[in-house]
Amino acid sequence: MLLSAFATLYDPASRGYYDRCRARGKTHTQALLRLARQRINVLFAMLRDGTFYESRLPEAIAA
Repeated sequence: MLLSAFATLYDPASRGYYDRCRARGKTHTQALLRLARQRINVLFAMLRDGTFYESRLPEAIAA
């Protein structure tokens, strides 16, 4: 999952989460681990609800 999180840094939503973690004082590794955990939570919710992934972009990027 750590490698998966690292690969998603090109996704604007994932990069924004990573950058917010870094701005709060987390190290690179800590921010990646938090991103990996967030991705696990999303995957669990998808399995629980029987839904597919839909990327949600922040309002500033979507406009």
